Amino acid sequence: MIVGVIGSGTMGSGIAQVAATSGCKVKVFDTKQDALDKSKHALEKVLSRLIEKGRIDQVEKDRIQSNISYVDSLKDLKDTNLTIEAIIEDLDIKKKVFSELENYVSEDTIIASNTSSLSIASIASSLQKPERCIGIHFFNPAPLMKLVEVIPAIQTSVDITNKVVEIIKGWKKVVALAKDTPGFIVNRVARPFYGESLRIYEEGIADIVTIDWSLKTLGGFRMGPFELMDFIGNDINYTVTETVFNAFYYDPRYKPSFTQKRLSEAGYLGRKSGKGYYDYSDNVVKQAPKEDAALARYIFDRVLVMLINEAADALFWNIASAEDIDNAMTKGVNYPKGLLAWGDEKGIDWCVNTLDKLYEEYHEDRYRCSPLLRKMERENKKFFKELVSDE
Repeated sequence: MIVGVIGSGTMGSGIAQVAATSGCKVKVFDTKQDALDKSKHALEKVLSRLIEKGRIDQVEKDRIQSNISYVDSLKDLKDTNLTIEAIIEDLDIKKKVFSELENYVSEDTIIASNTSSLSIASIASSLQKPERCIGIHFFNPAPLMKLVEVIPAIQTSVDITNKVVEIIKGWKKVVALAKDTPGFIVNRVARPFYGESLRIYEEGIADIVTIDWSLKTLGGFRMGPFELMDFIGNDINYTVTETVFNAFYYDPRYKPSFTQKRLSEAGYLGRKSGKGYYDYSDNVVKQAPKEDAALARYIFDRVLVMLINEAADALFWNIASAEDIDNAMTKGVNYPKGLLAWGDEKGIDWCVNTLDKLYEEYHEDRYRCSPLLRKMERENKKFFKELVSDE
């Protein structure tokens, strides 16, 4: 199988490594030769490190590298069976690239986008054969993260969807099949991890360090929300939030934060700029959290219930199956537990009551309880027992 990858940045290079490791011949395309050289050099470093760790040997390294070639013309992708775009999150640019690509590839070539939040249907509309277009969303770093969201557009043929699912499973990835809605699964369901934490901070309930500490200590999250936003980049995280908010017709549940907007405008992007919510300069003394058990519990419960509510709403609107939603969060963003399973553990009545208390306090639609949670409480059901077995 010959795979084309459009874009030689971190994500494109990672996708190329995944496909090449699985035995595919891969062509990485970029318009800039220095970007291609950088991608090739980065792969050399990654594979050499894997040899040092004893995970692969020199023969395997040579095999993977020999499977990848680097090209600077879209015409060179003409013999690909599958081409995945991994470029800037700009709808017009993606559509322009896809429209040009279709002039060179065969009628059977699958054309896919790695977009994290844009409409696959809109991207597909740029093609003469939109039924061949599909979303294949990897998570960074692609070689390490197990999850891949597969998103068929309304134009995508069932045959293409089935083929792509089998291809991605063949690359030893866990597939979560998602409906073509804003944010798909992960970037929709994860919004409260950032948004509600920012809200708690903006209300003056707790500082950044304490919020991060609370969610790591009580929730078992590997990184706190502010640490994670700094890691992702505040410009990227804010743009995704804004995109989801706009796409959902300004639903207050996804409302962006002025705090993050101002940091992004100031160039305080996080680790990559040296400063974000935290200062990454040398010799900076890190502030200690306020280790108040009651405060930590309040923070954790408030963020968690909003996450569970978002996962429940994704299930209510048939965005994905319960299993795929929980797999997406544990394998796509390394959550310690699937959110629906966490809802079962905390109790559906606890979820409903906690959300209702927040709504009573704020009277904002942001805190509306998912109809599915109310129905489950009324019928005394759980996500992974009675609910799933009834389907």
